[in-house]
Amino acid sequence: MTKRTASADVFEQVQETETDATEVTDSSAELDDAEVAVLDAPIEATDQLALASKRRVGMAAVVCAVLFAVLVAGLGFLGWRQYQQHQLTQSTDAALQAARDYAVVLTTLDAKNIDENYRKSLDGATGEFKDAYSQGATQLRQVLIDNKASGTGIVVAAAVKSATRDKVEVLLFVDQSITNAANPSPRIDRNRMDMTMEKSGGRWLASRVDIL
Repeated sequence: MTKRTASADVFEQVQETETDATEVTDSSAELDDAEVAVLDAPIEATDQLALASKRRVGMAAVVCAVLFAVLVAGLGFLGWRQYQQHQLTQSTDAALQAARDYAVVLTTLDAKNIDENYRKSLDGATGEFKDAYSQGATQLRQVLIDNKASGTGIVVAAAVKSATRDKVEVLLFVDQSITNAANPSPRIDRNRMDMTMEKSGGRWLASRVDIL
């Protein structure tokens, strides 16, 4: 009975020793796995940081490209607007000067050179106004000759009322000195004109003239 007990004790001690050894082995394996995980963690973190850095660099490049495109587009639009404004200013100045010159042509005449006066007036007109002036001039021609009428016009002031690149409306104040056989002393007529100038064939011509 005592021998079996001793053998049992020995067997139990052997089992306990094997169990302890197994536990030690398992613990060592767990430690090794933990060490590997610890070693792998910095590598994975470094990879993630590198990937995030690349993404940030890529995003920054995209943002810079977009901003550059917007800047170029903005500068292009401003340049186009400036060019358009420059073109409009040139057109307005040219039309205003043409209107001033034409107002003088319309209000300056001499019975001795009436045909030349009419020719110049028709040359500076276009559209319906040209047709209307041609008909009126034909009717008044002989009256002016018979009365020995003459007139000289001077533009006192002129300003642009509205303008596009091809059409400009101008307001003018014109003084006209008039003489005829019945009244040889000059008489001053002060006229206000609303004149529409249109660009045709590279020239600014009067398409409408209203005496206000």
